[in-house]
This record gives sequence, C-alpha cells and structure tokens, in this order.
Amino acid sequence: MGTQTTVVILAAGKGTRMKSTRPKVLSPLCGKSLLGWVLAQAEALDPDRIVLVIGHGGEAVEAEARALLPDRDLRFVVQEPQLGTGHAVQVAAGELEGSERVVVLYGDMALLRAESLQELVEEQIQAGVGSIAMMTACSLDPTGYGRVLRGAEGGFAAIVEERDCTDEQRLVDEVNTGVYCFDGAALRTDLPQLSSENAQSEYYITDLPGMAVEAGRPVITVDLDLEESLGVNTLSQLAEVRWAMQMRILEEHMDAGVLIEDPASTYIDAGVSIGAGTRILPCTVIRSGVVIGTGCEVGPFSHLRVGTQLAPGAEVGNFTECKNAILGAGTKAKHLSYLGDAEVGAGTNIGAGTIFANYDGQAKHLTRVGDGVFVGSGTTIVAPNEVPDGATTGAGAVLTRDSGMAPGEVWVGVPARKMRPSDGTGAN
Repeated sequence: MGTQTTVVILAAGKGTRMKSTRPKVLSPLCGKSLLGWVLAQAEALDPDRIVLVIGHGGEAVEAEARALLPDRDLRFVVQEPQLGTGHAVQVAAGELEGSERVVVLYGDMALLRAESLQELVEEQIQAGVGSIAMMTACSLDPTGYGRVLRGAEGGFAAIVEERDCTDEQRLVDEVNTGVYCFDGAALRTDLPQLSSENAQSEYYITDLPGMAVEAGRPVITVDLDLEESLGVNTLSQLAEVRWAMQMRILEEHMDAGVLIEDPASTYIDAGVSIGAGTRILPCTVIRSGVVIGTGCEVGPFSHLRVGTQLAPGAEVGNFTECKNAILGAGTKAKHLSYLGDAEVGAGTNIGAGTIFANYDGQAKHLTRVGDGVFVGSGTTIVAPNEVPDGATTGAGAVLTRDSGMAPGEVWVGVPARKMRPSDGTGAN
C-alpha cells in the first residue's frame, strides 16, 4: 500500500461493562480474538509497521499480537492514564516518524472488511498531501455515535461527539465510525494541538478532521455499511457481532458449494476448510483448524474440534465428537461416539456409543484404526492402541492397551479377547 504506511490499533480499553478480567480485545469471536480479526484487517494493507496502543492487560494483548504476527514489525505503547482517543494517538506519536500515512483502527471493530479499508486508503492517497479520509455511516438510531456535520455545499465540516451535541445536531443520522487514514506529516503536526476543552475533558481524535478543514486541507468521507462499524463494549454487543461474523463465514462456505441445511443452528469458526458437496446438518459445531473433504456429511448434533480431518465421503453423525481425529475416505461414525486422538483408515465403520479412551489422567494417547474395520456398538478402545485392517470388535468390547489384535481378527468381551472358532465366546 505504498512506502511507510503505519497502522495504529487502539486496544487499551478495559471492557468494564463486559464484567470480565480478560482484556476486551482478547474476547473470543468465531475462532479468533477480537484483536485477531483487527490484526488481519491491518495485514491486508501490508503496512510497514503496526502500532498497538495498550493499557489494561497489556502484556496479554502484546503476547497475542506477537503470536499472531510473529514476522511483522509490531510496536507497543502504553496509554496510562486513558484520556480519550486523541490522547491514544498522541502517546503513539513517537512511533509515527517517517510515516507517509497513518491508518487508525480499533481493537474491538472486528467486522470491518479489508476491501473497505483499502478503499479508505486509496481515497486518502488520491486526495493528496495533508488530507484525511474517514469512514462514515448512516444510522436510523445514531445514539452513542459522534455526528458528522456538513457545510452548505455538502462538504465535511466537523464531527461533534454526542455528549457535546446540541438538540438539533442529535437529529443528524450520519455518524462517525472512528476509522481514519491520515497524511502522516499533517497528523504529526496536528496532534499536539488537540484540546481537552469538552464535556469529558478528553482529547478527541474526532477534532483532527475539523482542524484540517480550518487549515484548508481536504477531508474525504467514505461510506461504510453500519454493520462493519459495530464495536464491542458489552456481552450483548459481542453476541451481535458474533452473529454477523458467523453469517459471513457460513455464506462463504455456501458460496463454495457446501450445503448448510440450517444456518441458524450451525456454528463454524474461521479457519475451517470444507470441500464442495459436503452437507452440514443442524445443530453442528465445527471449530477452527478442522479440515473436511468433499462429499462428507456432518451432523446433526456433531462437534468437530481442532485437529480433526475428514477425508472425502466420511460421515460424522448424531452426538459424535471428534478431537484431533483423522477419518479416512468413506469412514462413518454416525452415533453417540467420542473419537479423540485417532487415526482411522478408509471404509471403516465406528459403531454407536464407541469411545476412544485417549486420556489417562496425565497425557493424551493415540489410537490407530485400519482400513475396513468394523467397530461394534459400545466398544471402548483404551489408548494407545491399534485396531488393524479388517478387524472387528463385538458390541460392548473393551480393548485394553495390550490387546495385540492382528488383521482380520474378531475380538469380544470385557476385557476383549480374540474370538475362537471352537467356542464362539472369545473365552480362553
């Protein structure tokens, strides 16, 4: 996006109204933190550096950012005390030297699309030296937003925070979303001029566009869908943003040929791969990191967790949970089963009520199941273990760690033993 672009992310909020000890920007949202979504927005601009203004829980915020973007030039500045959005950018001023343009984002605004942000930057570049591009939106209920005031010819005039609005100004439906792209040199000149003479005795970033107008510099507004501007200050707002993000994710999968029978009851995180022709049935939860092939069926009431991979044609059904489990092509686990830390071959049937007992109280262990295996209903497999190709377990069998099955054998009982043709019972 050009030479010396800096993105500043305001991430110092305490999130007091969320009643949580966790920093607000680390709240989970569809497989990422709020901050994770915003860092992805910043990454879309390919900036030279990203500056995060941190405060409450700053160490955790810094650790999250570095883990997500280990190769990016990240800078961190602490805003303490917190005296408004303008003050937040002021404390970051030392990291803005040499930047041709500065983009300001918010750590809780997860729904902002990368293409909207790119349009904003392009508008600022076209507007030229000293300019500001800012995002505005129209709202039927502008309560809580700063109002955008325009001059007689429709050009931008000023932003007035709601607390400082007159009764007439409160009726304005065009609102400020808080996202800006500044000319870097002009921003560095203007920041020290901000005043705290307002109802909150704070330094407002919203004063900067008005200062540009007074100086005769261009201020360009870019229309934004109001949904993209939604921030998070309460758990109910987090739920609202989660729903909007979830619908985006589901729509992307449906556009790619995935049949989702009931989007309203389907939960799929970001970072899930699903092949075309797969059916996702109602009341299914699929977490980030899951890979599902083509022509699969998942659900209803299935839970697929991190590390799960379904090869083409595999099926996972009613009340089955998979964690770190690889299922081969055409393999089925249709009912009431837990498949944890497993590698299952192709064409295998996992009977109802099967449990892969992967945890011994201290560590997780792997179970390998071969091709063409028939696992009888109610089987428990104590890991680590191996069920070889073509083997069968009887209903209710418990395979202990020392089972030692061979290919094609049939094991039954508790503990399971090889079934002998002479007695048909499996007893020795």
